[in-house]
Amino acid sequence: MQTFRFALVPLLLFSVVSLHPQTPAAKPAKPPKTHAVSLGAIRRVPYTPPDVDAADKSEDTTIIKIRPLLVDGFQREWTMGDIHEVTDRSFAIRRVMRINDSVPAEREPHWTWEPGPWLLVDRVTGHVAALHLADFDAAVSNVVWYRDYAAYCGIGTTAKGGLFVIVAQLGVRRAVVQKQIGAWPQANHFIPVCQPAEWQRLPTRVTLKPTGGDALTFDVVGTTSLIEDGDPSEP
Repeated sequence: MQTFRFALVPLLLFSVVSLHPQTPAAKPAKPPKTHAVSLGAIRRVPYTPPDVDAADKSEDTTIIKIRPLLVDGFQREWTMGDIHEVTDRSFAIRRVMRINDSVPAEREPHWTWEPGPWLLVDRVTGHVAALHLADFDAAVSNVVWYRDYAAYCGIGTTAKGGLFVIVAQLGVRRAVVQKQIGAWPQANHFIPVCQPAEWQRLPTRVTLKPTGGDALTFDVVGTTSLIEDGDPSEP
């Protein structure tokens, strides 16, 4: 009679921990970085506007007030004039540039200050972007803002040229309003060429008037098109 014996087989005990290592705890998300955006102290610098005769120069026409634009304590740009609050987190302000006006025959640089393009500044991200307003020329008129609209007179850059009244909207490529009101250049033109635009809220309407000419009024139809980058920490 055959006898069966049972052999003891050692059991291999696998560690659950070795097969399934513990997943490390997720790190808490870092809070969004906040940026400090501010304007520094006013500084008075010399400036010679175009189309001004030397005999007509005075302190008002040869001095402009500029302020540094600071982001996190570092200077990003020089600016002039008042800011326009576009939204609760972004504003527009005019840039001023220091240009080397020396001719090739001059050995030393001849620095001069000139008003430049408008800037859009985001307080949340600290981003500063130049605004390329269509056909804008500071020698013709200044910009009057309403919401994300900019109204001004401009000079056409095409071969035909011309003087235009323009309403531009931030984030939109084509001007909302662009109408030719005269030829350009003009001999013995007024300075400024156009008066500051006048805005009306309801209905949204703007009136632009060339100096010495008839006023033109336009209805502006549209919604805010500005898209800001990033999300604020609070709604």
